[in-house]
Amino acid sequence: MNEQTLSMRLERVAAYVPAGARLADIGSDHGYLPVALVKRGVISTAVAGEVALTPYHAAQRTVRDNGLEQQITVRLASGLAAIESQDAITAITLCGMGGETVRDILEQDQARLNGQELLILQPNGGEQPLRLWLMTQGYRIVAEQVLHENRFFYEIIVAEPSGPVTYSDRELYFGPLQMQLRSADFLLKWQRMLRLKQRTLAQFARAQAVPEQKVQELTRQIQWITELLA
Repeated sequence: MNEQTLSMRLERVAAYVPAGARLADIGSDHGYLPVALVKRGVISTAVAGEVALTPYHAAQRTVRDNGLEQQITVRLASGLAAIESQDAITAITLCGMGGETVRDILEQDQARLNGQELLILQPNGGEQPLRLWLMTQGYRIVAEQVLHENRFFYEIIVAEPSGPVTYSDRELYFGPLQMQLRSADFLLKWQRMLRLKQRTLAQFARAQAVPEQKVQELTRQIQWITELLA
């Protein structure tokens, strides 16, 4: 993967970035996503934020090698601290980290959000707590996708500020739009998850002193998934 050839996962994320957006790519790694979007003419400016020195230098190198120092600013900062008010950001991408981490980044530096940004999120697990945060903060989920790449299932969640919104427990668990779309990758993911959870429940039955609450929660999830796939 490089700025010319993004992974399938980042290509899907890129497809949700609106034309003309002012992008902040938080946890930008090598900076491939903002560089690719600027080179394709989708966006004209971006901020690439990185908290670790090695990927920060890698992103600087990618931007410099492509001659885009005027369009892309690379900043060494934790989470949304990479964003400054004068950036006038309209879209934020957070990709390749756990859903709880994405939630915590958004929660920790919420004061740096102007309340207008489109959030394009690609969590690696932990989608349920992330959706719960979005709901409680008044973000409506406007697009969702599951994709299967290199034996892994990835989810993309796109949300925009909307005011009060309510999702059921099942919608938070599976994704409100995913439940309607029922794509092949979505169904494949939950077929696999069902097998894993049934196996775990069987292990619980053989184990000693597993908290009853944990057993009940797992049993409920298995019932939900079974009904979803029926």
